[in-house]
Amino acid sequence: MSNNAQAPLRFTTQQAFASRLTLATLTGRPLRISHIRPSSLSNPGLAPYEISLLRLLEAVTNGSTIEISYTGTILEYRPGLITGSAPGSGASGGVIRHEVAASCTRGVSYFLIPICLLASFSKAPMNVLFTGPGVITSATQAGDVSADTVRTAILPLYARFGISANIELRIVRRSNPGPRGKGGAGEVQLMFGHQVRFPTTLHLLNPGRIKRIRGVAYCTGVPASNNARMIEAARGVLNPMTADTYIFSDVSSAPFQLTRDQASGSVKTKVGIGFGLSLVAESSTGCLYSADVVSPPSGGIPPEDLGQQCAHQLLESVSAGGTVSSTAASTVLTLMAMSSEDVGRVQVSRHVIGGEQIIALGRDMKVFGLSGWGFREATDSSNDVVVSVVGKGVANVSRKIT
Repeated sequence: MSNNAQAPLRFTTQQAFASRLTLATLTGRPLRISHIRPSSLSNPGLAPYEISLLRLLEAVTNGSTIEISYTGTILEYRPGLITGSAPGSGASGGVIRHEVAASCTRGVSYFLIPICLLASFSKAPMNVLFTGPGVITSATQAGDVSADTVRTAILPLYARFGISANIELRIVRRSNPGPRGKGGAGEVQLMFGHQVRFPTTLHLLNPGRIKRIRGVAYCTGVPASNNARMIEAARGVLNPMTADTYIFSDVSSAPFQLTRDQASGSVKTKVGIGFGLSLVAESSTGCLYSADVVSPPSGGIPPEDLGQQCAHQLLESVSAGGTVSSTAASTVLTLMAMSSEDVGRVQVSRHVIGGEQIIALGRDMKVFGLSGWGFREATDSSNDVVVSVVGKGVANVSRKIT
């Protein structure tokens, strides 16, 4: 629970914006972020997707206060209690309906990953429906993974922390980035019904060997043959590595969006057109490695190239080593820091732990009062690093029993 008497922690720039807001909400520490795009002449201050994330945090919490300066370059956020879809909060009929504006350029995973972390420590189960003209379910050029990757490569890792019951992510309507990477008009529903007082301490030190590869090829508003061409190209790369490879094909029609035309008035146009591929490799010890590609909004890339590109990205993720991929590393390390007061250990590749995002996460955790990380060389023949994290024991005050 937040303490309004505390002085806010101070940060600058919009870097790691979602991560810092998540840590602030989990620890109950207020923060102040300044110098948010101050030099931008056309769009200074908070971006539309950042404002949308703030609205979502306000909906899933009770008592949060958000203050934004006139120019939008300064934000002060004081978190409240994480209530989820509890009666009397922002939910209607047990569902929080979050509208994403058409100007959003980020994928829905930009909202899903932080909300999943918060849902574990919520007072009540969290049921959020992401809808509106700006929902993009595919991967994006901005680096967001697809909703399929969140479902198959990130959510299963919560089971290692004792969080596994009543968790479901439904992709109700698929969509791809529209013109200039904006919009999509998709629809996704997250149901997270397992809340705990403390996550279980994690010990994950054996990467194992890859035993199966699964994937989803999706296309929206384009011929189904694009999926078949992507799957054939990807299997041509992956089949020599493992025989247990299965890629599901999902074909859907493009959603319609109401737009205004000066000549004919309101007209319906197809949006979210495109195709993409999500692949996940699972090892014998349950470690997951993922890869995501999507066709650019401008087009011009054949499905065969995307299939081969995604397969090669997956092989690179596996060859990097470690037990956690770069996609899920921030989620795993955050849950380890929030677990009970014990030492958790995870083996991570140097490529992942040396990434800019993970280094920034480690620094921010120290600022929020969470434990620092310890490092040592892995005992096996790999070039990995074993990261030790002491859980802070920040209990879910809404849960009286585990």
